[in-house]
Amino acid sequence: MSVKPARVIVVDDDPELRALLRRFLCEHGFETRAVEGGTALDRELARIPADAIVLDLMMSGEDGLAICRRLRSSGDMTPIIMLTARGDPIDRIIGLETGADDYLSKPFEPRELVARLSAVLRRVQRRTDLSTDDIVQVGSLKINLSTRAVMRDGVSLKLSSREFALLAALASSQGRPLSRAQLIERALGRDAEVTDRAVDVQIARLRRAIGDRADDPELIKTIWGVGYVLVSDGA
Repeated sequence: MSVKPARVIVVDDDPELRALLRRFLCEHGFETRAVEGGTALDRELARIPADAIVLDLMMSGEDGLAICRRLRSSGDMTPIIMLTARGDPIDRIIGLETGADDYLSKPFEPRELVARLSAVLRRVQRRTDLSTDDIVQVGSLKINLSTRAVMRDGVSLKLSSREFALLAALASSQGRPLSRAQLIERALGRDAEVTDRAVDVQIARLRRAIGDRADDPELIKTIWGVGYVLVSDGA
């Protein structure tokens, strides 16, 4: 049985790079479309959904951060790999805070983009392949590891794919602390180039997404010198 190729949209206002990436990704088995900005991206997503988006950070008009923020606020959780030309760690952190799933600094080796895309799509597929009965209840939080649905007190919550990956990793070890290194390996893969600071940023985003107070969280507790742990409300 043939496997359908993953659908990827490249968003970059540089026509040369856009064409290069489209050609390269097509050659490596991705069904790739390339657009010059946010408006064209919206049209493509309305026409045919994507499995992943490669999004340039620095673009004229609506930049990558604004596009990512807008997609996430609208409930679109399509995995996003952000391309940044500056190479400044703060850009990467801001990108992750906005809801990006991974980042890649320009200039980069196109094969690394293929590897990053494959890793993101594998993580999504692993979660899809879980049993439909694989539901974790932690206090008021209900996590369906198959459908990626998350509810708190009966209210549906919107999480990015990276936020869900971290929550699923914490849920699989609920009551037992995980170090930042363990979270990176379990949620993102052992080859992920993610700093401890980036993990802290993502945990802060995850807390906001599930309605956990930043100053006194009830569900995701910080264990100083160790990492983080998911517990029942107020435990």
